[in-house]
Amino acid sequence: MGKRHTICYFDTFITVSPDSAAPGAIEPPETTKPTVAAMTFEMISEAPYAYTSDDVLFTVWADRKEIPVAEREQAREEFFAKPRACFRTSDLGKRYGWGIHSDEKGRVALYAMGSAEYKAFASGTSPFTGEPVNVKAALRATRR
Repeated sequence: MGKRHTICYFDTFITVSPDSAAPGAIEPPETTKPTVAAMTFEMISEAPYAYTSDDVLFTVWADRKEIPVAEREQAREEFFAKPRACFRTSDLGKRYGWGIHSDEKGRVALYAMGSAEYKAFASGTSPFTGEPVNVKAALRATRR
């Protein structure tokens, strides 16, 4: 197979979009068919720092497509054979008020806008280690 693309960030915090209308962090609403944002929120919030961005993005996509577990290894190779959008495009940061931190291994966790951890990460410092982190904003929710 050709080149494998990744969407993982390392030691990076993605802040809420500068034009987000979220008053604070809110869980994506439950719907008959779960949204990508709801599935992503559930997977990350139930197991912080257990999965990379690649793991989450692929699992949510595969679950929505109802790809059998036995076929997922091949499906993952095909999925990442072309570039994919990263978590900067996620509705978690654009609409729902969640910052996304990727640790040194690319594993992700969510932090509520306004929390002490969010503020530390957004200022460029890990609240846990005091080490610097890269800071990027989620993409704007609306076009200019």
